Amino acid sequence: MTDPVYLDHAATTPMVPEALEAMVEQLGRAANPSSLHASGRAARRAVEEARERVAAALGCRPGEVVFTSGGTEADNLALKGVAWARRDADPHRTRLLATAVEHHAVLDPLEWLEEREGFAVEHLAVDAAGRLDPAALDAALSDPSGVGLVSVMWANNEVGTLQPLDRVVGAASAHGIPVHTDAVQAVGAVPVDFAASGVDAMTVSGHKVGGPHGVGALVVRRDLPVAPLLHGGGQERDVRSGTLDTPAVVGFATALDLAVARQAEHADHLRALRARLVDGLRRVVPDVVLNGPGPDSAPDSVLGWDEARLPGNVHVSFPGCEGDSLLMLLDARGIECSTGSACSAGVPQASHVLLAMGRDDDAARSSLRFTLGRTSTESDVDAVVEAIGPAVERARAAKL
Repeated sequence: MTDPVYLDHAATTPMVPEALEAMVEQLGRAANPSSLHASGRAARRAVEEARERVAAALGCRPGEVVFTSGGTEADNLALKGVAWARRDADPHRTRLLATAVEHHAVLDPLEWLEEREGFAVEHLAVDAAGRLDPAALDAALSDPSGVGLVSVMWANNEVGTLQPLDRVVGAASAHGIPVHTDAVQAVGAVPVDFAASGVDAMTVSGHKVGGPHGVGALVVRRDLPVAPLLHGGGQERDVRSGTLDTPAVVGFATALDLAVARQAEHADHLRALRARLVDGLRRVVPDVVLNGPGPDSAPDSVLGWDEARLPGNVHVSFPGCEGDSLLMLLDARGIECSTGSACSAGVPQASHVLLAMGRDDDAARSSLRFTLGRTSTESDVDAVVEAIGPAVERARAAKL
């Protein structure tokens, strides 16, 4: 059996050998990094050395790195923790701002805060390329009173659009409002520097950069109050209690270090593959629609369209098709990708990202996301181009 053509790197990436080796080495050592004996101190040393490597890779101080179980926990900690702490300091701070295209790890905690905690969530509009509309941000901040937090992702996980974080930080910081960004998709794909960006809190995840599942971090300024979600041993400066997973932390740091060091070369490689894939899809299926920044939908940016989105992201709609049908037809050919829709309780739903970009329900349900990564090759791209024509024909016939 041949290996599948794996083009779902935005969902998870294969572990790099160096991270796996570092993790396995630690798995053979039984010690709690909070213990005071020699083995515990050795584990603590491994954790703190990993923290320093993560900080160096992300452009922050080691004391600003709070290890978590992954991106979802880090997003929840940032949103709930900062919202609660800010409201405790000023009961009127109950407005929370976020774009309409955030990951559900941001949108769902915000919805919970609104329904259960009395906060008012405002979803900021985006343009046809999925980029935050500056006018929407300006309107929301025209009366900054009561705004506790702004959350804008660094790069969109579905269509790959890079957001104007400098614009967001400039507008929010003028009123003393902290900014959180989910940078899970951006780290290792584009340059990410916490200090230079000016954001106050940033989410990262291990398995998106060639590290293990179940580990990530919230990078957060030391002077930004964060109410903990977990209470217990007081680990991670009393912001995130719980015994740290030393092997996962070390594997994460190793992978992140390599991903950042190789980022520029990696991005060039992915952009070349992305151009090959887009050209091939358009040749075989002329009416295919590229979602997100593209030649026909460049955002209001000094960047060219190909630099205004993640280098490995190709999100496309095939008119007259169901994305789920296309996915299964390609999967039968050994090609693995994802749809542009989320699935809730087994019921396919149109992508909230595409709907926010102004696409209708049919267009939003006709999409596929191909995401390239470290292991992707030209032969992978060519396999997709070869298979997509017959798959689209069958999917359209099935929908008639």
